[in-house]
Amino acid sequence: MALVKVHGPPMSTAVSRVLACLLEKDVQFQLINVDMAKGQHKSPEYLKIQPFGQVPAFQDEDITLFESRAICRYVSEKYMDKGNKGLFGSSNPLAKASIEQWLEAESQNFNPPSSTLVFQLAFAPMMKLKQDPGAIKLNEEKLKKVLDVYERRLGESRFLAGDEFTLADLSHLPNGQYLVSRTDRGELLTSRKNVGRWWNEISSRDSWKKVVEMQNVKPAKA
Repeated sequence: MALVKVHGPPMSTAVSRVLACLLEKDVQFQLINVDMAKGQHKSPEYLKIQPFGQVPAFQDEDITLFESRAICRYVSEKYMDKGNKGLFGSSNPLAKASIEQWLEAESQNFNPPSSTLVFQLAFAPMMKLKQDPGAIKLNEEKLKKVLDVYERRLGESRFLAGDEFTLADLSHLPNGQYLVSRTDRGELLTSRKNVGRWWNEISSRDSWKKVVEMQNVKPAKA
């Protein structure tokens, strides 16, 4: 069986989400770097597999996908019997609906303010771009409200979708990692009793530790 291919730098939050899923499912993969500084993501060859010219691009033989959460769902379903078998729930429709519900919460509620904070606090200084104090304040307040909801939920269950680690939790790792390790707003996660307990547990998983290691190693060139 040919290895699945993931195109993109592991520093990308979307790419790292896919890598964490593949590692959880114990699926062998090839990571192919896309040098965005050189415009490789806009090349005609790349646009054939990622029509929006972004990362990641995912290939499984003749199948191509390009949205990280959709890729994670696909990997979890196709390789249901490998690795973490409960990553996307069981045949129980309620269990799967709960995972989907919190995946949507991550995508619609957690991701927008956390992505803005990560960009403004971690990447803008690195890229020598001017920070926007208004955007930082607004999105910090938005994220606080989201995490207040999470705090209540995580007082009721060990993980977001129930008592098992699932895609719903995994999807929060990329932005959460940058907030905690690259900004001075990590206490948004760590200072809350239940959210902090949850964060420490999910960020300590072997799969995620491997992704963080990969972020510090240069991937193979495309």
